[in-house]
Amino acid sequence: MSGHFPFSGKANRVSVYAFFEAHDWSLEAQEKYFEAWYQWTKDYVMNDADLKAAKGVLFSGDHFGTHADHDFHLHGYAVATRMLDLGELIKGSILPRLDHDMLHALEHDHEEWIAAANAVATEHPRPQAPEIGRYRHV
Repeated sequence: MSGHFPFSGKANRVSVYAFFEAHDWSLEAQEKYFEAWYQWTKDYVMNDADLKAAKGVLFSGDHFGTHADHDFHLHGYAVATRMLDLGELIKGSILPRLDHDMLHALEHDHEEWIAAANAVATEHPRPQAPEIGRYRHV
């Protein structure tokens, strides 16, 4: 099992993007991966009375997170910033509630989400990197 979620540890939008880059995922594949996490998180929150009362409102709009649909000055980071916002909720409010078996099941689901995103990446390959690196400010 992968055992590594892109928002684990000391994550930021660059490290989450690096996770996507390591998998060589196009924006379509990144979206597929984010949507799996979003649906899992929404289902978990809505089925937990305490979390629903505290965090349910976050799932009432069309977009999730403070940074929804913002690329900032770094091109191609919109999904990474949304994943980071969602990941902060997961890391801080959901993962501490999971027992060993539930965490193991989540890791298994995570493997399936990676495989699904890889399938999308096969259909929609990532464009070749520009001559100027993605991390440069121009």
